[in-house]
Amino acid sequence: MSDRYEALNSPFSIGKVQIKNRFVMAPTTTGSYLAPDGSFSKEGIEYFVRRAQGGMGLVQTGALMTDYKIDAPGALGPMFMATPASQQAFIVTSDALLNRLEAYGAKMFIQLSAGLGRNSPGSYGPSANPYFGTTDQMNPVLTTDQIKQKIQMMVDAAQVVKKAGYPGVEIHAIHWGYLLDQMASSLTNRRTDEYGGDLRARMRMCTEIVQGIKQTCGDDFAVTVRLGLKAYAKGFNQGSIDGEGEAYRTLEEGVEICRILEEAGVDGLDVDTGVYDSFYYACPPMYLKRGYMEDIARAAKEAVSIPIICGSRMGDVDVDERCIEEGAFDAVAIGRPMLADPDLPKKIAIGRPDKIRPCIGCNQGCLLRLFKGLPSGCAVNPLIGRDADYAPKPALVQKFVVVVGGGVAGMEAARTCAMRGHKVMLFEKSDQLGGHLISGGAHEFKSEVRELNFWYQGELEDWGVDVCMGVEATPELIDGLAPDAVILANGSSAVMPKIPGIDHPKTLGCIDALLHEEKIGQKVVVVGGGLVGCEISLDLINKGHDVTIVEALPAILSSGPQVPLPNTMYLHDAFAYHKTPILTNTRISAVTDEGAVVEGAEGKQVLPADTVIIAVGFRPNPSMAPDLRGQGYEVYEIGDERHVANILMAIWDGYEVARTI
Repeated sequence: MSDRYEALNSPFSIGKVQIKNRFVMAPTTTGSYLAPDGSFSKEGIEYFVRRAQGGMGLVQTGALMTDYKIDAPGALGPMFMATPASQQAFIVTSDALLNRLEAYGAKMFIQLSAGLGRNSPGSYGPSANPYFGTTDQMNPVLTTDQIKQKIQMMVDAAQVVKKAGYPGVEIHAIHWGYLLDQMASSLTNRRTDEYGGDLRARMRMCTEIVQGIKQTCGDDFAVTVRLGLKAYAKGFNQGSIDGEGEAYRTLEEGVEICRILEEAGVDGLDVDTGVYDSFYYACPPMYLKRGYMEDIARAAKEAVSIPIICGSRMGDVDVDERCIEEGAFDAVAIGRPMLADPDLPKKIAIGRPDKIRPCIGCNQGCLLRLFKGLPSGCAVNPLIGRDADYAPKPALVQKFVVVVGGGVAGMEAARTCAMRGHKVMLFEKSDQLGGHLISGGAHEFKSEVRELNFWYQGELEDWGVDVCMGVEATPELIDGLAPDAVILANGSSAVMPKIPGIDHPKTLGCIDALLHEEKIGQKVVVVGGGLVGCEISLDLINKGHDVTIVEALPAILSSGPQVPLPNTMYLHDAFAYHKTPILTNTRISAVTDEGAVVEGAEGKQVLPADTVIIAVGFRPNPSMAPDLRGQGYEVYEIGDERHVANILMAIWDGYEVARTI
């Protein structure tokens, strides 16, 4: 049988380090794999080993800070370089980690960072620049001597990494607007010493780190650099949706940086885009097309002879296979998709890409939780960071479990119960599985949500769940089945305010609008500036509709579950780019033949509209739990039926309950 993914499954080399396939684990952090004493935590070791078990060729940490002298300690997090004792703890636990990785043929690099610069209060920068998210709080400026100290600390850290047994390091360098990225940009580096001036001078700190590591660790020790080839930033705190007005780094300058790094002795480049000021290009939400990096990475590949590893929304393995075959790049950096499914490379190797659990690009678990100071997770995979202790275990006694509701919470609960050995029957009163995944996946930019729905349906079939479609579960029906446990996942319904014209032909609820695009006219008023309303608006704008957003609160995206920063920034910038009218502190009072009647600071006005879409929130559907209690079986409520939230909470609810029955 021919190998459909021959290129992805073939080996390649970074310097003298051979990698078994073309899958590189993009540097991501869980916020918990390094302990305060500099050692790898038990959870951290399991996290990396789990990715190796899943077939990853090269495993990498996220950025580990090396500066323990200059930047404020609060900006750094756990450090393995802080003391001789912490270095030794890192070395000892690395031995245990590397021995386990070796069994799966995986290599591992440690990613090193010289600091966050203006990205984090307490960090020093190349010049006085406003900290990210501020306009008047300026970072302190590094002296020439402090730059040299930081260079030496990076070199010293690489020596410790080599002593621990790793074959290489990745320098978190010209990337995400961290310190070395700021050193390289003319926007942020306005120095007049040897580390400022033209591009080569601004690159000096990075190239001296590379050369120092090569001199002390030898040519056999691989050095790669993470590089944002284009920043998509018009200035401080100003992203650029279309890439125009670039003030931080153009692609042409990024390609020149590739050449400078190759000359300095770098063995490979791990490329993507964006900085904090354009966070939606640094950690792209689903609004950006998968595979958008192809042409950008191709420009780097044409400029150098060292391997190019391409990251950022590269979760479409068919695109990756074609690009590697064509020579657009040499390997793919898988970040969030590797969190969603750690077995992604293995499933490609065995020829089952259909079994890959898709990343939906939501940033809810992987990024938002980190920004809240919590260990990161994954909306579609509740096991991240707790792979060993939280994994499902076979049930000691088989039970008969009834699940009511075929939305994502119900499907996750049914799947997990069946995996553990229970007999499971799922009731869905409609003729489709998926619940809000169906409407939520209707946007053109949410193909991964549609894929997630198909994936769950395949899982239910594979694990033998008895799915009863078109059947409404009643207390009498359930009592007659005599189950051991019942899981209620009845979901939620959209709120429709009681206003004149709510039944007008021009009025559509948000679910109806998502499922029936043919009902939507050219001129649209979207009532509700939460995430649902904003995403409906974005999709309609992308399709050429004239959209006005009406929000009762002082700002859009200020109600409901918190929206991750890249997603928020993209929506705000997209609406500004398209000049979308947004009326805040404004409420709808009626729908008429003319359109939407609204009231705000300027009094009452009529917004002409062909269609008025109501997206003001959801409420839990009525529960039958009170009618089931006391009947001799366990009863659980999960997902939106318990508390209206998002996909993450629905899946995590379903898994948590199912793993304990």
